Amino acid sequence: MENDKSLYILWTNADINTSLNMVLMYAKNSLTHAWWETVTVIIWGAPAKLVAENTAVQDEMKIAMEAGVKFSACIACAKRLGVVEKLQDLGIEVIAWGEPLTQLMMENRKLLSV
Repeated sequence: MENDKSLYILWTNADINTSLNMVLMYAKNSLTHAWWETVTVIIWGAPAKLVAENTAVQDEMKIAMEAGVKFSACIACAKRLGVVEKLQDLGIEVIAWGEPLTQLMMENRKLLSV
């Protein structure tokens, strides 16, 4: 695990500028510039609704996906916000993230929270 070059980005901020100019930009550039070998963005809370409704965010996510970024959303949040099907239609994995997120932290994995 010491040489693990995987990054997890916990995306909890639905501010459009933060979403486009930090989360999505850094996730994509991390792979296109080979800063990390894998990047997974965990969509948690309000960003699930932003992703489901905002075409600019969706467009940037498509570019990031083409670069190899994986997107996964918290199913509990997506259900509460009524966006499970929309996220899945966008190619986003929708799963229970509570236990896996806890495991990532317990293993001291690289986790960036935004």
